[in-house]
Amino acid sequence: MRDSPMNRSGAIREVWHPQTREDRDAILRELQEVLASAHFCNSKRYPALLKYIVENTLAGNAELLKERTLGVEVFDRSPSYDTNADTVVRYTAGEVRKRLSLYYHELDRKPVIQISLPAGSYIPEFVYSPEDSQELVGHAHATVTRPNSLQETTSHTDGLSPWTPVVSGSAPGALAELRGWTPARSQKAAGARYRWLGVSVLVILAILAVAGWRYRTVRPNTPLDEFWSPVLHDQTSVMVCTGGSIFSQTHLSGVATAGKDIEYPFVSMQSAAAISQLSALLAHNGGATTQLQPSATTSLTELKERPVILLGGYNNQWTLRLLQPLRFHFSPETIGAAIVDDAHPETHWARDPLLPYSSADDYALVARFKDPTTDGWIVALAGLGRNGTEAAAQFATTPHYLQLLRERVGFDISNKNVEVVVKLNVIDGKTGAPSIQAVHVW
Repeated sequence: MRDSPMNRSGAIREVWHPQTREDRDAILRELQEVLASAHFCNSKRYPALLKYIVENTLAGNAELLKERTLGVEVFDRSPSYDTNADTVVRYTAGEVRKRLSLYYHELDRKPVIQISLPAGSYIPEFVYSPEDSQELVGHAHATVTRPNSLQETTSHTDGLSPWTPVVSGSAPGALAELRGWTPARSQKAAGARYRWLGVSVLVILAILAVAGWRYRTVRPNTPLDEFWSPVLHDQTSVMVCTGGSIFSQTHLSGVATAGKDIEYPFVSMQSAAAISQLSALLAHNGGATTQLQPSATTSLTELKERPVILLGGYNNQWTLRLLQPLRFHFSPETIGAAIVDDAHPETHWARDPLLPYSSADDYALVARFKDPTTDGWIVALAGLGRNGTEAAAQFATTPHYLQLLRERVGFDISNKNVEVVVKLNVIDGKTGAPSIQAVHVW
């Protein structure tokens, strides 16, 4: 029974287990190529995990590659950390798996060695896949003799594939085809294929360029696109870093900021509504997924991995810290909760302390800026209270409000830093519509 070309190809692309030092060095060279690609070079977390699991697998320590061990060794978690609450290893492994797939999919010519990470595992697999021998033997039945290691392939100097095809069966003309094959004929055929491939690529690019031009002509960028384009540009995921709270009878709002020592903080219904609005917007407009992180346990290193949306004001340590250098920012809570204007120190926005919390007007900051600390884009949606945070998210995800911002500014803000102070009415604890109080663009 004949093997189909697909079956032969599938047999070649089996998992390969390196045996010699040369084999392992070849895999490490491939690892360096992967880590230098655009899918990995702009991150710290993904290369760290991939490098660790590949090197330990080659060193014979694959049995140690478990979630908790990786959390401790790669991400500096404590040995007793809760893997159910902190999913950094699982999330990062999923991203590494996806980025490896994208990297190899986008290559014009597949490398001899490929690295993959199977679903549900932290142990990488290596695939050794030289050029398919089908071109050499036509439709004859071929048995491919596979070398035990990469070292054996270096001894071939006849210009043929490093795996030697042994032709069997009685297909007419198969041996004649093989004997008539020469490197020059193969190079000529390959050159013709590459020329046709080049022409096809140029045609496709031209079609896409025309389609893109027509699309932009028919549908120009909206204010919503302008606001979110720096955040969603070439991104597969965005971190939503949200403040956590605990109940407190000593605070007017009834809650206080949750610290690192609080095992089970909560988010308000207003914050939950904001998270829902943001997730829907990011998935619809940019196809990005959201990774929810509590601010109290989020490190600066994690903030550097991807664009970040800071949700919450006084209950989010990163909002207070990263907005501090900006013109509009939150005053220290010890002197009273307020949004202040560094350009006009006499101006500030604060809730009326004489009114019940459920009836006092709230204020919020909507900011989008390139932060020098994280070297990435930050979006801050933060209210003095929980109603303000909900209104800030509503403002940043609603075309109508961003159109009002565009009209107020008078120009495209796609590549600008922007801060907006908004006010909202609070009636029986419910959040009213936001209105613009002040804007700063730079």
